[in-house]
Amino acid sequence: MSDPDSILFIDTPEALERFCARIADAGWLALDTEFLREKTYYPRLCLLQAATPELTACIDPLALEHLDPLLDRLYDPAVTKVMHACHQDLEILFQLRGSVPAPIFDTQLAAPLLGHPEQIGYGNLVEAVLGVKLEKGHARADWTRRPLPEAQLRYAADDVIYLARLYPVLRESLVERGRLAWLEEDFAGLSDPERYIVHPEQAWQRIRAAERLRGPRLAVLQALAAWREETARREDRPRGWLMRDEVLEDIARQLPSSLGELARVRGLHEQSLRRNGEALLAVVREARDRTPDERPVHRRSERCSPEQEALVELLEAVVHRVGLDESLNPAVLAPRKALERLVRGEPTPELARGWRRALVGDDLHAVLRGERAVTVEDGHLRLIPVT
Repeated sequence: MSDPDSILFIDTPEALERFCARIADAGWLALDTEFLREKTYYPRLCLLQAATPELTACIDPLALEHLDPLLDRLYDPAVTKVMHACHQDLEILFQLRGSVPAPIFDTQLAAPLLGHPEQIGYGNLVEAVLGVKLEKGHARADWTRRPLPEAQLRYAADDVIYLARLYPVLRESLVERGRLAWLEEDFAGLSDPERYIVHPEQAWQRIRAAERLRGPRLAVLQALAAWREETARREDRPRGWLMRDEVLEDIARQLPSSLGELARVRGLHEQSLRRNGEALLAVVREARDRTPDERPVHRRSERCSPEQEALVELLEAVVHRVGLDESLNPAVLAPRKALERLVRGEPTPELARGWRRALVGDDLHAVLRGERAVTVEDGHLRLIPVT
């Protein structure tokens, strides 16, 4: 078992090579990262923690020219990468190598299948499974400072020390319950590079004002959002620092055709006007005659009608029955919001893939299509095929 008092701090190529040699035969690695992105578009990797049951290391990417020996281990398909809520960690690895390692085991995705709340935090999961209460005092620490204080390093190391202890316990419990295979599709999806690619032409979908604009104004907002995304990425600056959503909305509403008109847009700073004014006007001119892209399907949902509410109640009964059969929280299986979207005919990706689809998603769709009927046998709710 890894000793919390013997944490390796690696900041030289030689030390990194030695560490990678020691983990050469490891079948899995617990991983975490510390990064900052408040002042940049791309997250800046400041520390990478890795652990096996016997060994824990904090690796300093700010002191190393490259991490290739370690990345070679992480991208080995024979090594399972164990992480918790790993999207941002994988985003960083994607930026380093242009691809995502596999296979992945995400303890946050696994936890609900063992009775824990969905999206449970790392500290809460460690406390629930291992009975250890972790220190939280360095969650907002500055990870660029050197040397890193000992307490801060210990905090970072704990993120993988206890992850390496969690993984065997969770995996064994999943195997005992026959549920490890349920996670295969979800885990495989984590390594899909499309999750980590930002498409500037889709950036407008994150702006709430898009729901309020129509015609030329919506087309201009879409073009402005793409321009901001591309510029922020090129200059490695936060998109909000470059221009706030409210400013993009006001430009789209006013459709300025001169620097004088653009200067009257509230919130557009003089420095930004001087630096980007002509580019913004060019975007407006080019986009105002364009047909706007279609709105995303996941638009703001309407309320269910009384008839739809009755269907939701029926589907909830089905979900509760499956939850009882599988000893799973019904809210983890299918939240009410998802059932409401389902009866309204809206997309429900959480019910259309992975273990939720196999356990309950297919049956819920079959009920709505009239292919399954809900009945009661010996006091128990059952689903039967409709002949």
